[in-house]
Amino acid sequence: MVSADHPVLDPALVGRAHRAVEPLHNHVYFVPETEQHLTGAGLRPGRMVYFAGRAAPMGAVGPGVVTATFSNFAPAIVARHIPRAWTLATPEQVVNARFAAARASLTRLLGGEEAAAAPEVTELGELLAEACTVLTPEGRPLYAGHADLAWPADPVTRLWHAASLLREWRGDGHVAVLVRHDLSGLEALVTHTATGRGFLPETAKASRGWSDEEWDAAAARLADRGLLDGDRLTDAGQQLRADLETETDALATAPWAHLGPERVARVVALGKGLASTLVANGAYPAGVFAGR
Repeated sequence: MVSADHPVLDPALVGRAHRAVEPLHNHVYFVPETEQHLTGAGLRPGRMVYFAGRAAPMGAVGPGVVTATFSNFAPAIVARHIPRAWTLATPEQVVNARFAAARASLTRLLGGEEAAAAPEVTELGELLAEACTVLTPEGRPLYAGHADLAWPADPVTRLWHAASLLREWRGDGHVAVLVRHDLSGLEALVTHTATGRGFLPETAKASRGWSDEEWDAAAARLADRGLLDGDRLTDAGQQLRADLETETDALATAPWAHLGPERVARVVALGKGLASTLVANGAYPAGVFAGR
C-alpha cells in the first residue's frame, strides 16, 4: 500500500470505499427495471434474470462456471436456468439490456434526469474509472468478463459500470480468500448471516436455492470446527469473519492506493451521499437485509 507515488493508505479506507460504492452497483438486483429490460430481451423472470445478467459478460458459459464464480448459490438452482438462458437471448443482448436497466434505475432512484446529470455523478464516475485503470484480470474471472465490455459514454451508465468493475474485482478476491480458509460458498453464507449483517437467513436460503437440510448440514460442519454455536458465531467464528474481511480488503487495495487518501475520501463522501438517496427512494425492499 506504499509506493513512490502514493502515501500510506489507511486499510480501513479500503472497506469504507467499497461500502460507499457498492449500492451504486447492487441495487440492480432489486429494482423492477432489471426484470423489465432483461425479460424484454427474451429471458424468463426471476432467477434467470439474475444469473444470466451477471454472467453474460463472460459469454455463454455453463452452470459450472456460474456456480464457481458466484460462489454461494446451490448448483441445482443455477442449472435450472443456465445454459437455457442463452437459448432465449444472446449474452450480448443481455449485456445491452442490463446496461439499459442500470441507467434507468439509477436515474429514477437519484431523482430523475436532472438529478442524474448533477456534477457529483460525473465526478464520482470519473474517480471510479480512474481507480479501474490499475485493475488486472489474473484470477478474477467475473471482473475480466466485465472488463472486456466497452465503456459506456453517458455519465450515469459509466458510473454504474465502474462500480460494477470494482465490485466484481473485489468479489473475485473474496472468493479466493474463502477458498484459502476452506469455506464452501454455503458455509461462507451461513457465517455471514450469523454476523447479523447482510441477508437475513431465510432470505439467504431462498434466494440462493439452499434447502433447510443443506443449510443445517453446513451449520453442523461449522459447529464441528468451533465456528458456530446455534445461530451465533463463536469467538473463533467472529475472528474468522474479521480475518476474511481484512484479507479481502488487502487484496482489494490497488485501485484505492492508486487514487490516494484524498481522492478515496472524496469517493466515500460522494458514494455515501448518492447511496443514501438510492436507499431513501426505495432501492431495497424491506425484510431482506438485517437491520435495514
